[in-house]
Order: sequence, then structure tokens, then C-alpha cells
Amino acid sequence: MPTRTARTAWDGSFETGSGQVELTSSGLGTFEVSFPKRASDDGGGVTNPEELLGASHSACYAMQFSALLGQKGGTVQSLEIKADVSLGPDPDGGFMLTGIALTVRGEVDGLDEAGFVEAAEEAKASCPISKALTGVDITLDATLETA
Repeated sequence: MPTRTARTAWDGSFETGSGQVELTSSGLGTFEVSFPKRASDDGGGVTNPEELLGASHSACYAMQFSALLGQKGGTVQSLEIKADVSLGPDPDGGFMLTGIALTVRGEVDGLDEAGFVEAAEEAKASCPISKALTGVDITLDATLETA
């Protein structure tokens, strides 16, 4: 499997500095980041590590989940995965990820609710990004929807 690369250029201090995150491998874009905007409620129109991690986690999870659903005999019509990544104070100082809440909704033919939820739990445990985040509490809310 290939190695993917992202790059950040940062100018200034932690409190007042800012940077640009570049999706180097894909060339899809460069995105502004700053700590003051990272800590604001609305994000200030820039991205942040938690949002980027949520995007990475939801995409990885969707791929792993769809593979597991297929292995269980399901036919995926649609999946929607949301990853809410929370940042908070670290008791040892600084900040830490305090949790990731995965919300999964899907339309899948050939599986009942129990099979859907079982595959959802398996995907949570086996997606490579979930594996990389074993030190973070990851919760799952999975619901099979009908068309």
C-alpha cells in the first residue's frame, strides 16, 4: 500500500500563529489552521486537526464497514457516517482528544438490524484509523434505515 503525505507550514507563536495544511499526495487543497480559531465554537472558517481526523476516521470507517457488510451478505445502498471528535484539557497538562462519537446510518439490503449493528461494531474495532486511536474513547450509534 502507498504512503500518503500531508504537510503543515506554521508561522508565529501558539497563541497568535497560523498555518496551512496541504494535502500533498492528492494535491486537493491547502487549508488554513490556527489555535485561536481551533478553540472557538464556530471554527472561524478554518479547519483544525480534530475536523481532519474526523474526516479521516469517517472515510476509513465507511470503507471498512461496507466491506464487512458485503462479507455478511448485505448489499449497501447508502451509508452516512459522522465522526464528532472532541478536544479537551488533559489532566497531565495541555490538551487531548476526549472522545470520538461515530454516528452511522445506512440502507442495506439482505441484513437485519442485528447483523447491521454487529458489522458496525466490527468496523469500529477493525478500521485502521480506529486501531490507531486506541487511546481515545470511541462510541458508536448505528441504525439500519429502510428506503
